[in-house]
Amino acid sequence: MAIVKNLLRVAFVVPLLLLSGCGDDEPAREAAPTVSAAPPSAAPSSAAPSPTGDPAAQAAATAARLSDEDLAGQVLMPYAYGSAATTVDKAAAAGNQELAGVNTPAEMIAKYRLGGLILVGFKPDDPTGDTNPTSNVENPKQVRALTAGLQEAAAKLPAAAPLMIGTDQEYGVVTRITDGVTMLPSALAFGAARQPALTEAAWHAAGRELAAMGVTVDFAPVADTLGPKGSAVIGSRSFGADPAGNAAQVAAAVRGLQAAGVSASLKHFPGHGHTTADSHDELPVIAQSRKAWDAQDLPPFRSGIEAGAGVVMSGHLDLQAVDKGVAATFSRKVMTDLLRGQLKFTGVAISDAMNMAPARKWPAGEAAVRALNAGNDMLLMPPDIKGARDGILAGLRDGSLKRERLVEANTRILTLKFRTAKTAQPELAAVGSAEHERAVAALDAASITVLRGRCAGPLVNGPVTVTAPSSREVARVTLVKALQAAGVKVQAAGGAAIHLVGYGDQPVDLDDAAAVTVMMDNPALLAWSRSPTLVATYSSSRLSLAALADVIAGKAKAPGKSPVAAGKLPRSACVK
Repeated sequence: MAIVKNLLRVAFVVPLLLLSGCGDDEPAREAAPTVSAAPPSAAPSSAAPSPTGDPAAQAAATAARLSDEDLAGQVLMPYAYGSAATTVDKAAAAGNQELAGVNTPAEMIAKYRLGGLILVGFKPDDPTGDTNPTSNVENPKQVRALTAGLQEAAAKLPAAAPLMIGTDQEYGVVTRITDGVTMLPSALAFGAARQPALTEAAWHAAGRELAAMGVTVDFAPVADTLGPKGSAVIGSRSFGADPAGNAAQVAAAVRGLQAAGVSASLKHFPGHGHTTADSHDELPVIAQSRKAWDAQDLPPFRSGIEAGAGVVMSGHLDLQAVDKGVAATFSRKVMTDLLRGQLKFTGVAISDAMNMAPARKWPAGEAAVRALNAGNDMLLMPPDIKGARDGILAGLRDGSLKRERLVEANTRILTLKFRTAKTAQPELAAVGSAEHERAVAALDAASITVLRGRCAGPLVNGPVTVTAPSSREVARVTLVKALQAAGVKVQAAGGAAIHLVGYGDQPVDLDDAAAVTVMMDNPALLAWSRSPTLVATYSSSRLSLAALADVIAGKAKAPGKSPVAAGKLPRSACVK
């Protein structure tokens, strides 16, 4: 077993896909484990060891010897219940039984010969929360132990390949692991800072922390460009409304993540920013002309691919100028002709969650075959794992899915996994390090934006009182502490009001009497505020609020410029 574990550390380290809710509170904790399972059986003796050397050659040789069942399993990336690989509580065991007919995540990997697993987490204030029915991430130590156990299970499969483990660690409103990590701000903050070098450094810090926890793929950055009407489900998850600016930010984020040994995933191809519907619930329409789409939505995806992104996630989106009425996930014109042909992408194409409404138009097996035939290599979160696997096998038997297509998908997946595994896993001490905090704090300081108010000196005179809707209590307390550390006198009542608002808040949540109103998400809401001073941080993280405190105290200027419009307000009152 020691040999297996050492091999995992050196050669099989692959980032786990992590999905969990985000916000001011920590992820929900599971009850103490009570259900244990024997480890999955070892691979059959007929399974030859994978060759070493070039990842592409290693992948091709591995795919060539796999059975149909192994090939079908490698393209599936479901979620699982439980915060440990082999020991879970009764509730988690029941969830896994319903999902896959097993008790534990390790058993799920063994039974379906899975190529990947996504870590998940549910929070009500997360726009992606509906696809995450459970939480299996708690803190860095727990996540690292979980991912190590999952890799140990994967190493016993006939493929003898690392498991692809991913997460939606976008930061901002979609952040799966929040406890103990260095929190980056939302993508809009990067757009406001307009400094790709700072973006790359911050995402490199994020990548090292994810790699230290055993995550091999981050479903980030969001490459969607926001249209004039915005996109409620995307919002601050995007770098902004400028295609060229977004392209530079996306490329920097990709470089930072992948230099740390974590594959970046561009999403949501072909672009969710010019839509108004939510693809979790219905099929949104991308109504631009082809020329407009080329100019507005395409540049960030192109730049991310040119920067070497290992993964592109397909969106359940109707790109009418290319394949009207067909979700991109199931469109060969989009996923093969456009992504592979025009953009020359050679990495892994993965579907958005297959448990979202547009993908549930068909039974799980038929949807899996359609998505693979369109050009997706991996299927994320199938609602029925057995149905998806059996549908793939049935497609091979009846000819609706060619084995060559499945081998091609496997080869791409295995190439990425073997390539990622060549990067040594950082020690867990890298998570939350002072070095990472400095890198992210520099970005936060560069992002603070004054849309109305003073550009030099303190933003308010005298004592202040920090107020916020009840849902923002954690952020309110955090800002109080930051202001006190910056030398500002804070009192419970009677001071100049600094009012905080954030994701999901409405005009009714504003305070017209506040001296300063601060938006910790998309600054569009500030257009409704009557406060004499308006500030955007784009984030409620501790480091973002520390940077805000320095600006309020007059110890720092506000160099940010909003990357999206906020009514008729200037993008910045202080920066041209």
